Amino acid sequence: MKLALLADIHSNIEALDACIAHAQREGAEAFAVLGDLVGYGADPGPVVDRILGLGAALHVAVLGNHDAAAVGRSDEPMNDEAQAAIAWTTPQLNDEQRGFLAQLPLVVRDDDVTWVHASADCPEQFPYVASAADARASLAAADTRYVFCGHVHDPTLYYVGSDGRLTPFWPTPGVAIPVGRHRSWLGIVGSCGQPRDGRTGAWYAMFDRARARLSYHRVAYDAASAAAKIRRAGLAERFALQIEGLA
Repeated sequence: MKLALLADIHSNIEALDACIAHAQREGAEAFAVLGDLVGYGADPGPVVDRILGLGAALHVAVLGNHDAAAVGRSDEPMNDEAQAAIAWTTPQLNDEQRGFLAQLPLVVRDDDVTWVHASADCPEQFPYVASAADARASLAAADTRYVFCGHVHDPTLYYVGSDGRLTPFWPTPGVAIPVGRHRSWLGIVGSCGQPRDGRTGAWYAMFDRARARLSYHRVAYDAASAAAKIRRAGLAERFALQIEGLA
């Protein structure tokens, strides 16, 4: 099965639609959604509806910290701008959309894969995997060959080498990476809707489970329209600038 991995969509319907379309052209058979469907952006309801609309093609979805905050499942402290975005987001969601987010699990273990938004180590606290030590802790807690997550908005792939060391690797978009089962891997898939690297475009990853191949993709979309919606909604200017590649 070829799985498209989407994380940190953050209410950006333009980015999500572009990634879904690209993934389908690349042969995706199903989708794994790794949390933070909402927050920051101006289209929380349409994003949740689009994920619900995947139907049987939605292989798995897990809870992100912004999703949890939007439905009252988390009291995690956020900065003022993020908290204001959650306060704006919550009343934009209807009962079905809130219900979907509210029932999402923190972690799903699926054969030799663990799906989680942040770290599999204390997932309810949403810790960042920001170093090799963090990645090792997540892999140890998961106890599976693969861990795929989001939360950190830039893509990184950590792998355990033959010497036992955990090494980070920064992928090149569109280049397939062999991720053989003789090693352990932790893949941060990058943010679909709010990348933080000063460039436009949406990240997602494709995991070919049968061939043990992982590829990362950067997809162009109408970031200007998404940013304009953020401004019209009165959300923080920084959220618009980030998707325009200006912050």
